[in-house]
Amino acid sequence: MDVTLAGLYQPNYLSAAETPLPDTRLITLSVVSHMQEALVGALLEDLGRISHRSLQVLVTLNLPERLGWQPEDFSFPVTVLHNDKPRGFGTNHNAAFGQCDTPHFCIINPDIRLETNPFPALLACLNDRNVAAVAPIVFNPQGKIEDSVRHFPSPFGLITKALDLDGSCYPIEPGTAPFAADWVGGMFMLFRATDFAAVGGFDEGFFLYYEDVDICARLWKRGRRVMACPQASVVHDARRASRRDLRYMRWHLSSMGRYFRKHLFRLPAVR
Repeated sequence: MDVTLAGLYQPNYLSAAETPLPDTRLITLSVVSHMQEALVGALLEDLGRISHRSLQVLVTLNLPERLGWQPEDFSFPVTVLHNDKPRGFGTNHNAAFGQCDTPHFCIINPDIRLETNPFPALLACLNDRNVAAVAPIVFNPQGKIEDSVRHFPSPFGLITKALDLDGSCYPIEPGTAPFAADWVGGMFMLFRATDFAAVGGFDEGFFLYYEDVDICARLWKRGRRVMACPQASVVHDARRASRRDLRYMRWHLSSMGRYFRKHLFRLPAVR
């Protein structure tokens, strides 16, 4: 996996520390749709409104669906990828990364909405060459901050969460300085593309859930930093499918077990 992704990544761009030209493409965004073309269309409209010169977007249709919009409707490049069969979260985004030719790679859910432009503050965090990934704070539609910035999971933490005594979330004050975090949620993650390639992208052994925790753990183990940036924000209408669907619950438990087998008692100190 590492070799494949690293081999695909053949960048030809200004380094992140240099000042780009106004029309330089800085970010490739990967969006995966599961019969969510309306949500994807709204997200693309948001992206066109806030920032279009520096973006290109790859939309993966994980299930067959008819689009109510066309790629040429937008002022930035949009490429639609069609799967012959449904694939997991990590597999889809890794495949999209194969077409990334920009210095930054962004994972973004279809149900994210952008009221303001989060990218200037996020890219400023990535100007620190020790930082591999960064995420904004995430609000739900009611204006409450979601639990998208957390300490690494532990068996004890799962018990306290079940007892509604969860203390795994970092306290966040909007607008404050960026800070190092154990892991950030996969609904919106902005990576330095070289770091994403260096760790082999997402572990495709996770079909759904815990891919975001795992990749952050692997970045920290390589001595790279993961940051949360309260100076940038997005809105997320979370679906929480695993709480209602037995199939999703099984995926959640399976991914949890895989994560603990890989990382329990072997996590780095975050600083």
